[in-house]
Amino acid sequence: MNEPAPMNAWLIEPFDSLVAAAIDRLRRADDVQRIAVMPDVHLAKDICVGTVIATRRLLYPGAVGGDIGCGMLAMAFDAPADILADPARAGKLLAAIQQAIPSLRRHRRRTFPYPDGVRQSPLSHPALEAIKLDEGSLQLGTLGGGNHFIELQSDEDNRLWLMIHSGSRAMGQAIRAHHSARARLVAGKLLALDLGDITGQEYLADMNWARRYADANRQTMAHAIAELLEDTLAIHRAPTPLIACDHNHVAIEQHGGQSLLVHRKGAMWAPAGMTGVVPGSMGTLSYHVEGRGCPQSINSSAHGAGRALSRQAARSQITLRALGRQMEGVWFDYRKAPSLREEAPSAYKDVRAVMRAQHDLVKILRTLRPILVYKA
Repeated sequence: MNEPAPMNAWLIEPFDSLVAAAIDRLRRADDVQRIAVMPDVHLAKDICVGTVIATRRLLYPGAVGGDIGCGMLAMAFDAPADILADPARAGKLLAAIQQAIPSLRRHRRRTFPYPDGVRQSPLSHPALEAIKLDEGSLQLGTLGGGNHFIELQSDEDNRLWLMIHSGSRAMGQAIRAHHSARARLVAGKLLALDLGDITGQEYLADMNWARRYADANRQTMAHAIAELLEDTLAIHRAPTPLIACDHNHVAIEQHGGQSLLVHRKGAMWAPAGMTGVVPGSMGTLSYHVEGRGCPQSINSSAHGAGRALSRQAARSQITLRALGRQMEGVWFDYRKAPSLREEAPSAYKDVRAVMRAQHDLVKILRTLRPILVYKA
């Protein structure tokens, strides 16, 4: 058995037994040189969310996950956030967002064109190209389910902000499935590809394509919502740059004089000076941050609050009344409340505790309070 790779961790509570076992297995996997564990770590299939690993040659699709390029986007508007204090106005806007941004797929007559960097880059296999031209096209500009959301927020100065959390939709899942079928088993149950082989090189290229697709997906939704706000409320986007980041990827980076393959699964790239977004759960605070470039964390940060309860446990433990209390002061579609219990704030860790645990990884630039939330 391999010696465990060096590990650094930023935790708000000790590992439970299942997370500890998964982390230990990952530390002993072939070619894993270093590992960093974020304070939002929680159990997931094969490899925990909230982990960062560095390798020299092996690529672990499970250390990226299926929603490749899943991440965040933040956009500011030249409007006070309390413009949405009126219930009728907020309700009308929420309905309009739900109409403009489907959760699953768009009508074939209402698709958005691929941007050049996505359309012109071929994927490694005809089957993936076929999905790109069909389902990928239909899902560009859609939100997805689970913990993905669109949120309108207020910062400390009462400025209105948009925040979007979404990813590569069916494309990331298809790319992971295709390349996992070509991978070999290591450490008992983990699948790996070698960057020295064509299989590893094709995975890396397709994974980078999925990151670009996920970024285009978020930007497409953001621009559609900006147009909606302008048309319905005469609210204009502020002339400030978007804040954009993703938290499911692998990248070739230099660390300690070495070229390493850094895998982040539910972890944000946070080199010194890099801006990013750390969201809370539905109905809680979120943060705009700047990376501190901590070498022990492999220049990484938590990607959010992290689940405290499994979806099944949340459905069984969180009542509709409890969800209503936790969402007090935030506009959302209460008709969806039965299915939103698994996304209730109490299903997640306290994002304030996460931020305290990683104060040496990122600096908080802005704290945001949710006003309106759209979840599928």
